[in-house]
Amino acid sequence: MKNKKTYAVLGLGRYGIAVAKELIENGKEVIAVDSNQKIVNDASAYLPVCKCADVADAEVISKLGIGSVDTVIICMASNLEASVMAVTLCKEAGAKNVIAKCANEMQQKILLRVGADQVVFPENESGVRLAKNLLSSGFIDMISLSKEVSMVEIDVKEEWIGKNLIELNLRKKYGFNIVAIKKGEKVSVTVNPEQVLDGDTTLIVIANTAKLVKLK
Repeated sequence: MKNKKTYAVLGLGRYGIAVAKELIENGKEVIAVDSNQKIVNDASAYLPVCKCADVADAEVISKLGIGSVDTVIICMASNLEASVMAVTLCKEAGAKNVIAKCANEMQQKILLRVGADQVVFPENESGVRLAKNLLSSGFIDMISLSKEVSMVEIDVKEEWIGKNLIELNLRKKYGFNIVAIKKGEKVSVTVNPEQVLDGDTTLIVIANTAKLVKLK
């Protein structure tokens, strides 16, 4: 299959369209789906692959090839039943990563229970911000400080394990300014450059957004 990551956005309200457009503008392949033909017709002007279909139907999920995409974003918080069915069918089809939008904490619990890998609250997570997080491989969260600069939490990459910050020289290589190190719930703002990193460590960094998005 293609080397670059592929995405499916199910539900094309404002949130879903924002996610899909941001991903497409960054060169990603996106399958966009909604059950409303008018919405699909309007969105087709700026979403190259846009289909009208009922994603609560197992046959539809199969025909769309949803099981082979890297990440599915389900944006139908106003219809819990459809969201639950879509999450269930996508996971059964083999989707690697399923993110679902929810309207409240009860929906969050239900969607996680039926298999969603991540659940987002739209009032806390804009569609554009979610897309930027997806584009920034390995990032747990991204907060824009300005148009050019962001603060992110980033997992320690496998090749960094067993090395310290002096050896890695991340500032020179990626332009990172490491402001804190997180292990579990403990966050330390006193960064020891000789501390050996392990797989349970998270780095909190400030850097140029463009460089972060390109980090592989």
